[in-house]
Amino acid sequence: MPLLEIRNLTKIYPLGESTFGGGAKGEVRAVDDVSLDIHSGETLGLVGESGSGKSTLGRLALRLIEPTSGTIRFEGRDLFAASHSEMRRLRRDMQIIFQDPFGSLDPRMRVEDVIAEPLIIHKNDGAPKDGRAKVVELLRAVGLDESALRRFPHEFSGGQRQRVGIARALALRPKFIVADEPVSALDVSVGAQIVNLLAQLQREFGLTYLFISHSMPVVRYLATRIAVMYSGKIVEIGDTEQITRSPRHPYTRSLLEATPEVASVET
Repeated sequence: MPLLEIRNLTKIYPLGESTFGGGAKGEVRAVDDVSLDIHSGETLGLVGESGSGKSTLGRLALRLIEPTSGTIRFEGRDLFAASHSEMRRLRRDMQIIFQDPFGSLDPRMRVEDVIAEPLIIHKNDGAPKDGRAKVVELLRAVGLDESALRRFPHEFSGGQRQRVGIARALALRPKFIVADEPVSALDVSVGAQIVNLLAQLQREFGLTYLFISHSMPVVRYLATRIAVMYSGKIVEIGDTEQITRSPRHPYTRSLLEATPEVASVET
């Protein structure tokens, strides 16, 4: 059984009335009848240009936003039928790494508190109780040391902030992580370090990723399989080797032709 099963998932946003009169309304199908499976231990790379619906799909997968229609099952449980208390428990196993390491961390909180917050929120749901020791362990896992504990996010570089965000996502030992463009705000060399860190953490913690990116080279380096998204639809999905060597859809071919080789990621 797949870890995550997405079936006929659709998210429609209505458009407002025209400013220039006429009252015409329309809709945007941000995600349009998407079905796919994500298997335990794999990285499914979701690639497409800005506005293709990638981030919306990632947030739907975690039920951070509600769908217009469709179903998602996590370990066989229907997310959209889950009660508030059931979702609270499920969220321990499902986390997100955000695109912007500058905006995703509370600037008023010290790093120790940023990482410990999920442990505090879920302390009655079986989360570990040894707060500081756990935070130090998580910092070390992402390549930071104990000196980071009392510092604020603004005291770190973008790459270091993203490491803090990753440590926070790992705090509850999740099974599934949505990584939403986690290196797009970083320069190439720092982004490569973060991609390699994610690969290392996947091996150490037995993680499953939905890795969202507009960069085919990054996805090709990290992903087990690749799903190509265009205008809200999955236009092609398959093993990384097949997608990158023998793409079937014209849009996939255009993405491959428009990007350099993956060598820059392998640092």
